[in-house]
Amino acid sequence: MSGPEVANTPGGGAPGKEGKEPVANGHAGDGPDANPFAEYMWMENEEEYNRQVEEELLEQEFLERCFQEMLEEEDQDWFIPSRDLNNQGVSQLQQQLNGLSVSDHHSNVEEVARKSILNPEAKEFVPGMKY
Repeated sequence: MSGPEVANTPGGGAPGKEGKEPVANGHAGDGPDANPFAEYMWMENEEEYNRQVEEELLEQEFLERCFQEMLEEEDQDWFIPSRDLNNQGVSQLQQQLNGLSVSDHHSNVEEVARKSILNPEAKEFVPGMKY
């Protein structure tokens, strides 16, 4: 709804202007002293409005750039083998992984206990119990 339509609706005009006749531009007339440029008064702050919108757009652009830079920095910090290792490094890691094995032999338990530097007289650890 534009200015003239608002002025013609009940309670839609400017406060305190009831009883005054609306003029062609939708503003209540003040008689012979009415401002002939009232229709263009909205342009009074046009430069301020344009400056404000431009600042908001620049701020939005700045935030988008900062966010993009942050994402790029985050990508650089992450270790991605396919990107960060050449083919030789990947094959070397694969060979090292293939060389690892888990032993289930319990025959070496006594040997491990003999070579251990742990205190055999220490109390057994029980989670949640205070000593």
